[in-house]
Amino acid sequence: MYITREEVLEAARTIRPQVVEFRRWLHRHPELSFQEQKTAAYIAGQLKANDIPVREGLAGTGLIATLKGEAGPGRTIALRADMDALPINEGTGLPFSSENQGVMHACGHDAHSASLLGVALLLQQWRKRWGGTILLIFQPGEEKFPGGASLLLKEGALDEPKPELIIGQHVLPEMPAGHVGFKEGRYMASGDEVYISIKGKGGHAAMPHTLNDTVLAAAQTVVQLQQIVARFVPATVPAVLSFGRIEGLGATNIIPEKVDIAGTLRMMDEEWRGRVKEKIHQIATHTAATFGCTAEINIGDGYPMVYNNEALTRECSQLANTYLGNDKVEEMDLRMTAEDFGYYSQVFPSVFYRFGVKQEQGETGALHTPTFNLNEDALETACGLMTWLALNALQP
Repeated sequence: MYITREEVLEAARTIRPQVVEFRRWLHRHPELSFQEQKTAAYIAGQLKANDIPVREGLAGTGLIATLKGEAGPGRTIALRADMDALPINEGTGLPFSSENQGVMHACGHDAHSASLLGVALLLQQWRKRWGGTILLIFQPGEEKFPGGASLLLKEGALDEPKPELIIGQHVLPEMPAGHVGFKEGRYMASGDEVYISIKGKGGHAAMPHTLNDTVLAAAQTVVQLQQIVARFVPATVPAVLSFGRIEGLGATNIIPEKVDIAGTLRMMDEEWRGRVKEKIHQIATHTAATFGCTAEINIGDGYPMVYNNEALTRECSQLANTYLGNDKVEEMDLRMTAEDFGYYSQVFPSVFYRFGVKQEQGETGALHTPTFNLNEDALETACGLMTWLALNALQP
C-alpha cells in the first residue's frame, strides 16, 4: 500500500516531540570520536524497545539496524547518521547543555542520529505497507581520521545485505529551518593533512652565516607552496592548500634545528589530488635545500571527495520538492569542507544533502563553535523528508 505525502507529514509532526527528546539526551551526553559507548547504547536501546534488530560494535561503537518491509519485494537501501561530538567546551547555556566537560555536539550529529531514530520508528510502524530492506547506519568517528565510514566498509558491515544506494543528511546553520539543499555531482572536497618538518643546523641568530636558517626556509616553503593552486592546478579544478600551524621552538636569538609546518589540502578531483601531493613534495624538498636544509614531508590519504550520484540526487531533489514545496528546496554550492561520507560515495550511488537549522530569532552560531545552537523545528523536516525519500527509493 502506498504511503502518502500527507501521511508522512502528519507522522513527522506527531513524532517530533520524541525526536526532540532523543536529540536533547544525545546533546547532554556527547562523546568523542570512537568513544561513543553510551551514545551507541542509548540508540540501541531505543531501537530494541521498538523491536528493531540491530548489529552492535561495528567499527568499535557503530550500529546498523535492519528494517524489513512486509509488502513484497523491494530494493535494499541504506540511511546514514553520524554519532560523534567534538572537543569543544559548550557555551550555549541551554538547559540541556553538555554534561561532559570539554565535549560538545557542535556539528549537529545529535540531530542526525535523533532524526534517523525517528525515521526508524516511522518505517517500523509502517513495515506492513512497504517492501524491501532498509539499513540504518549509526556511524562512529566521522570527525576523526580514518573515519568510521572507512572502517565500516573495511569490516564488510555493508556487504550482506549490500545496499543499492545510500542517503545521508547534515545540518546547515546558514539555511532556514524547513529548507533543504542538494548538489548533483561533486559536492564536498577531499581532505588530506599535510605535515612538513624543515631541519638544519641551528645556532645563534646573530651569526646566521654559521647555521641553516630553518625559520626562513619554512617561511619560504609556505610561500612557494601557494603557487601550486595559483599556477599549477587548472582553474577548473577547485583546490585549497592552507597552513594553520608553524612551530619553531627557538627564541629571539636562537634559530632552531627544526620547524614544523602543518596544513590541509582540499581537492575536487582525484587525479589532481595525487599530482598536487607530488608537487608539495617537490617544492618543499627543493626550497629547503636552497637554505641548506632538508624537508620531511608526510601527507596521508584523508577523506575522499563526496560525489553525489547525478540521477539519484536529481530524483531526491524532486521528491523533496513534492514533500516540502519548490520554495523550500535549494541548490547547494560546492563546499571545500570534507566529510567521510565520501567513502560511501566511492562505493555506492549516494546522495548527501543539507537541512537548514537557522534560528528564527537569536543566535544559531557556526558549526564547530561553542555557541552552535540549532533550531529544533528542523528535526521535523529532517525526520520526515528522510522517511519520504526512503519510502520512494525502495521502489525499483
